[in-house]
Formats: sequence, structure tokens, C-alpha cells
Amino acid sequence: MKSLLFSPDVALIRNSNAHAVMSVYPFTPQMAINQSLINVSSVPVFTGEGGGTTSGERSIQLAFQSEQARVFGVVVNSPMENELIRQIAQVVDVPVVATVSSEHDDDIGKLNAGANMLNVSGGARTAQLVAEIRQQVGDVVPIIATGGPTGPSILETLEVGANTITYNPPASADIFAELMAKYRKKK
Repeated sequence: MKSLLFSPDVALIRNSNAHAVMSVYPFTPQMAINQSLINVSSVPVFTGEGGGTTSGERSIQLAFQSEQARVFGVVVNSPMENELIRQIAQVVDVPVVATVSSEHDDDIGKLNAGANMLNVSGGARTAQLVAEIRQQVGDVVPIIATGGPTGPSILETLEVGANTITYNPPASADIFAELMAKYRKKK
């Protein structure tokens, strides 16, 4: 997998040519949403199981339910405690993907707790974080990373050690506005 579409939008997911989907959203994760995304996708799906506003037993149960629904991997947000990552890793057999959002995150602790992959989402510092983590962990740990908004930033992130890039597609409203502008010109 080289590209992951970062979206919970089922229309974008169904019409994407990404190798997989990562659906992490800023609301409490819900199994109905995860199931819908899995059902509509023609590629593997990674779903968010909390770690920020949602945590504890709910995240463990969501991870288990997502695995039962055939998710490819479960993603936990950067604030999630390592002990909770450990508990999720003991419950599921799919990969556990732990998000790292700054140099203050305990990436090694997350891996020791049972995370199988890291998802680096450090904004403008993503490439630098990837490089630092890659130096610590070597080539054995898969790293997913946000690539940024440009071709050069994506290439930089890959060159410093990311295995896979997550891509934020344009919003459906923006795509539709562009199409409508073309339709209006034809008349």
C-alpha cells in the first residue's frame, strides 16, 4: 500500500483510486459509521477507535467490533495511553496503528505496548518526525504519514522513511462546484 485516502466520505471512498482508506474523524467513533465505510469500500479500510475524546473500554470494544466487521487495521489517536493500546492489541488480531503527532509522543512505548504500525501526523513537521522515528526504529516498523498538500512535500516524507502516504481529498462540495462550473459553461 502506497496511498491511503483519509476520509469518512463514502462517495469519495467509493470513487477513489487509493490503495486503502483511513477513516479517522473528530467525533466519537461509532460502529455504524465504521460498518458503512467497510461496506462501501472496495479496498482495505483502517478505522479510528478513539484515543482523544473517546477512550477506555469503549475504544477496546470498538476495536473488537471493527475487527469482526473485517476492518484491515484499527487506528488509535496520539493521546491514547500505552496501557490502553496494550489492551486493544490483546483483543484484536488486525494491525494496531498508533498515531504520533509530535516529538512528545512516546512512539517506542506505543510499539512496545503492541502497536504494529505508526501513523505520523505532525503537520508541517511530519517529514522531520518520520526521519527521527525511522532512525529510532530502523526499517522494521511500517510508517504511514500525512504527506502534505504538495508533490514535493509528499516526496520528502517518502524519502525520509514513510512507507505509505495518507491523502486528504478535496471536499465533495469543492468537486461538485468545479463540475457545476464546467456544466454552466457548456450552456
